[in-house]
Amino acid sequence: MTRVPARDTRAWGEQAIRGPVARLAARLQAFIGREERRPVDRLPDLPVPLRRSPLAVPYLDAARERDHRRAGAAASNASEQAIEARAWWAADAWAHRALWHFERVDMALAATRQARRIGDIRVAGGDPSASRRYYAEAISEARDIGAEREQGMAALGLGRAELDLGNVTVARRLAGIAEELLERAGAPADETAAARELRGEEKPVSPEEG
Repeated sequence: MTRVPARDTRAWGEQAIRGPVARLAARLQAFIGREERRPVDRLPDLPVPLRRSPLAVPYLDAARERDHRRAGAAASNASEQAIEARAWWAADAWAHRALWHFERVDMALAATRQARRIGDIRVAGGDPSASRRYYAEAISEARDIGAEREQGMAALGLGRAELDLGNVTVARRLAGIAEELLERAGAPADETAAARELRGEEKPVSPEEG
């Protein structure tokens, strides 16, 4: 995987990273790097297949009124429904629109989650390589806003993508970082268990089973 030097946020007047959790986040960022995504000034027209869907009605109403919060929520909902239908192209297109709208109104956590979801969609759609930049973006943004659980989930997603690409050692390393982040964030047990499973931790055998 190509490593891009991590951005030195201190050059922009931000404080240096401190504390064990922040150092862990910095280590993760240095490990995966970050591929910058070019900001888009305006969205292209909604593709015709999506515009004809009933899900487009609330989205188009909100977008017409330039209500970015409502448009982002409508696009995110449409993306989730497309995911359930395993319609990966539609899910990806809606998720990108949700990300764009959330970024317009500085909804940082919502935008971070949407970037992670795009990574999830790309993996589910059979293109784990294309997911990397979105997971990396989610990890970086989650670190910047202190969202440890979201950072852990993005690291877990990236680890799964690396496993799909055959990079087992990298996947397990990311899983270990994800597990620690999720535990520190008090994430639900199933999320930390997923990271532990990806890391390949052996389950202890009870005397009865031995």
